[in-house]
Amino acid sequence: MSIYMYPVIAIGVIVLLSSFFIVKQQTAAIIERFGRFQSIRQSGLQLKVPIVDRIAGKLSLKIQQLDVIVETKTLDDVFVKLKVSVQYKVIREKVYDAFYKLDYPHDQITSYVFDVVRAEVPKMKLDDVFVKKDDIAIAVKTELNDAMMDYGYDIIKTLVTDIDPDAQVKAAMNRINAADREKTAAQYEGDAQRILIVEKAKAEAESKRLQGQGIADQRREIARGLEESVEVLNRVGINSQEASALIVVTQHYDTLQSLGEETNSNLILLPNSPQVGSNMLNDMVASFTASNQIGEAMKKAQDKKDKE
Repeated sequence: MSIYMYPVIAIGVIVLLSSFFIVKQQTAAIIERFGRFQSIRQSGLQLKVPIVDRIAGKLSLKIQQLDVIVETKTLDDVFVKLKVSVQYKVIREKVYDAFYKLDYPHDQITSYVFDVVRAEVPKMKLDDVFVKKDDIAIAVKTELNDAMMDYGYDIIKTLVTDIDPDAQVKAAMNRINAADREKTAAQYEGDAQRILIVEKAKAEAESKRLQGQGIADQRREIARGLEESVEVLNRVGINSQEASALIVVTQHYDTLQSLGEETNSNLILLPNSPQVGSNMLNDMVASFTASNQIGEAMKKAQDKKDKE
């Protein structure tokens, strides 16, 4: 073999090897022959005609995401920035359209996102933008699908991932929220105080009722005891008036005795002379006698009037 054959063989090997190429998974390779579209190759080991064919480009068939930030104005004249995330992929059957019909798909998608967002958001107030962000995302997806399908792209999903109003507006919203929470807290505190006052009043009323009931029971028992004492005295020949006077005087001296037993008592019973009991007894007997006389006189007058 001539020494001149070695370069030829080497060139032949290089050309042969260059005719093989590998396409990765979820990727499509576009083959052109003399500048004209020839074929689309999918993943795996592929063969092309050396020198004649070339790889014009490759497209990923994976789902891709493009984040677009759009600044626009709401219906209530608030400037807000929206971050719209667009998930898209190249349709396997339309790789030719995706490669030859559109040079910069990112720019095309971004333009449509700007157009839709700036058409939808100015119709809404700021609060509605937060509430209806899914409606905005659906509108963007619908518009993009109609436009990008012809270029071989499928819009999988669109998401409004962030809504960022102007800093002053956010501060005002935070103040409003804080004031509303303080108002709610004040209402709860007022309700709690009112409940405490009502429950306290109920407790005091119940205490007074029970105290009054206790006093009434005490007085009822005292009256019953006095009645029994009068009956006992009546059995020994003492009439009701004298018995009542005697009981009062006895209770008077019992009170004096109990006060004397209490060394730390500050109670002073006036008048407190030795003649008090006797005077009290005489006054009571005189009062009962006068009362009986007046009663009998009134009874006689009533009888006389009835007879007439």
